[in-house]
This record gives sequence, structure tokens and C-alpha cells, in this order.
Amino acid sequence: MSQVTNKVYSKIETIAGSVITVRAEGISYGELAEIKTRFGVSLAEVIKLDKDMVALQVFAGGRGVSTGDEVRFFGKPMQVSFSENLMGRVFNGSGEPRDNGPTLDENLITIGGPSFNPAKRIIPKNMIRTGIPMIDLFNTLVVSQKLPIFSISGEPYNQLLARIAMQAEVDLIVLGGMGLKYDDYLYFRDTLEEGGALNKTIMFIHTASDPVVECLMVPDISLAIAEKFALQGKNVLVLLTDMTNFADSMKEIAITQEQVPSNRGYPGDLYSQLASRYEKAVDIEGSGSITLLAVTTMPGDDVTHPVPDNTGYITEGQYYLRGGRIEPFGSLSRLKQQVNDSTREDHRAIMDAMIKLYANYKSSLEKQSMGFAMSSWDSKLLRYGELFEAQMMDLSVNLPLEQQLDNGWNILAECFAPEETGLRSNLIEKFWPKNAS
Repeated sequence: MSQVTNKVYSKIETIAGSVITVRAEGISYGELAEIKTRFGVSLAEVIKLDKDMVALQVFAGGRGVSTGDEVRFFGKPMQVSFSENLMGRVFNGSGEPRDNGPTLDENLITIGGPSFNPAKRIIPKNMIRTGIPMIDLFNTLVVSQKLPIFSISGEPYNQLLARIAMQAEVDLIVLGGMGLKYDDYLYFRDTLEEGGALNKTIMFIHTASDPVVECLMVPDISLAIAEKFALQGKNVLVLLTDMTNFADSMKEIAITQEQVPSNRGYPGDLYSQLASRYEKAVDIEGSGSITLLAVTTMPGDDVTHPVPDNTGYITEGQYYLRGGRIEPFGSLSRLKQQVNDSTREDHRAIMDAMIKLYANYKSSLEKQSMGFAMSSWDSKLLRYGELFEAQMMDLSVNLPLEQQLDNGWNILAECFAPEETGLRSNLIEKFWPKNAS
């Protein structure tokens, strides 16, 4: 990262954790600075301005910082290098290499800019195939969509993201990790490398032991890079995990700055901070696109927690990950109607029929657990539910959409007579398996 020096100050007014305050003039919000301590040199970012009092978040933390240390402002915000050389590389939240590769400092672009010009956006009309039935068949992911994956800690959401990264039919994957355990980072890197997807992936990884401020930069860096590639005509899928860690980092810095807390201690601008990132999803007229999938963990499985609650107002649906599977109930892709009428003529009918029968299966399961007498219809539903969960909901299933649809017909034919499915007769004549008993 090449930097042009601007202003130098050698007196720090206050030090509170990793936030320092300097008396300076002509400084702008988000400007980058460098602080020299006895432990070495660290970057810092301006996070608050109050007349001539400038608060900076020190990337390396407040350890070793003294009031006599030198602060040098660069006169510009955080920037990151953009080029084809990013492909297959792994960086930290500051854009510095994490993979022991060379530092990139050509063609620097500013991160955290405004969302794309609405006049240049086009209506989403293409699906992204992932090979996962609970996404492709039941809640189709659409190009330029912004969707959260709501989950609780312990669910395999990172494994799901890695599967999507390997299987999604897109030109480029940008993976942003926030507060990851080091094992999770290694899992992403090794899985994508073994799956042959690392060469079309760019990773920005913040681990739990890295500076808090770098966690806040991961979405902005990831989306800035994604937008540049989208403008070059590439369809980019941005995968972020975990946005609750991002919000918690915001809260930690807000507390350090003694901001007045809002709901459960989060800053009052939580909604706008989340929205400014999610709104970067776009399908650009005459060019490429950005599609955004972001994990949001729900503390205590509480969907009314401020982070998932605010997220739900911003995004176009959600996937619920429970028990290692994407739940059919609660999961919703609000844009699926834009694309699932043009995939195959039976797509919508199979989707609706199978979900309706699965809901009936749940009722039969409840009757069985309460010891009620089971009818032959209940027995059919119980058999159907087992097959549906094993062949549709299991996240290890990897099939093209057409095969998923054929599989749906086979499951129905194995459990029911054609007239019991509620499907139209013309579709049954065309798609009902010929060898069905």
C-alpha cells in the first residue's frame, strides 16, 4: 500500500484502549494514519471528529502506545489494490497478505464508497445455480440478491458457505471472514484449494485474534473489490461470515468512544451501517453483478436480537440453518418468482406440492409422537418425510436443478398415487415416472 505523507503530530491527548485522541486540523472522517510506537508502526483510522479533537482506532491496539508517539496522517481514506493478481490470494482486514505472497500496491481504490447508482441497476432475472436442492429448487438464489443465512453457533454455516463457493455458477467468489477461528480460516482455504475453486476466489480474513477495527473493514474491502470486478463484466458472489461479529465490533468501538447505546448496547446507527453494506448487491446494466450471502448468527436462537432483526428489514428473504439443514419453513427467497417460471415448467408446481406435503408430514409426526392412531395416509406421509429430508434437505446432496426436479417426482411417485399430490394432470402426464408402481 503506497502512501503519501501529509501531517505529522507528536502529542497524543488521550489513550482509551485501542482508541487514541490527537488535537489536529484539516482531518477528514475515515482518513488513514500511521502511529510509531516502541513496538513498531501501526495503521490507524479516524473514527470520530469533534472540532479539532480527532479520535483514531489503532489497528494493532493500544498496547505500547504513549502520549509522545508520532502520528502521521496520509490525507486519504483506507485503500486497497485492485487487479487480476488478487485471484487466489488471501489477505487480512487491512488488505495485507495473509498467505505469505507479495504485497500488492498498484491501482489503489478507496473502500467504503456509496452504493451503486440506482439508475444503472436492472431488475434481477437470472438464477445462480448452487447444486443444493433447498436453495435451487425451493428458495432460488437470484443474481444481485442480498440474503442472510440465519443460524445459531455450532451450525455448519461455514461449511455451507464453502459448498456454495465451490459449486455456485459465478465468475468470481469474494469471501470475507470476520472473527473467524483460525481453524475455520484453514478450513475455507483448504476446502476451496482441494475443490479447485481457490483460483477464482479472493479471501479477506479477520480472525478473532486480529485487531477489532480490521473486522469492520472486511465487508467494505470485499464489496469494493467485488464492485470493480462487476464493472468489468464479472458476476461476483460475495460471501460474508459472520455479520454478528461485525456488529459486535461496532458495539465495542462505540462503547470505547462512550457513545449513547441503543438496543442491547448496539450503536443507534446499526440499521444504516448494515444497510450500507447489503445495498452494494447490484445487477449492473450492460455489465456484471454482485450477489451477497451473509451469515448472521442469532445469539440464543433469538430472531428478535438487534442484528438479525435489523437485517430482516434490509434483505430479500433469508435462509434458516437449523439442525445442519436449511429449514423449508421460515426460509424465503423473495426474488425466486423472478426466475423459477423460466427454469422448467414443473418447477413451481413441484416446489409448492412438496412443501405442502412436508407440512402434512410434520403434522403426522406430531400425531405419532402423541400416540394417536395412524392412518394409511399418515404412513405415506411419514415415508415421504424421510425421503424428503434425506434427498432434498441433506446439505451433502449436490445435483443440477433438472435432476433435483426429477428426484422430486421420484420421491412423490414412491410415496403417493398421482391424484394424492395435488399436481395438475398435464404435468403428471408429462413428468410422472413411467416405472412408478
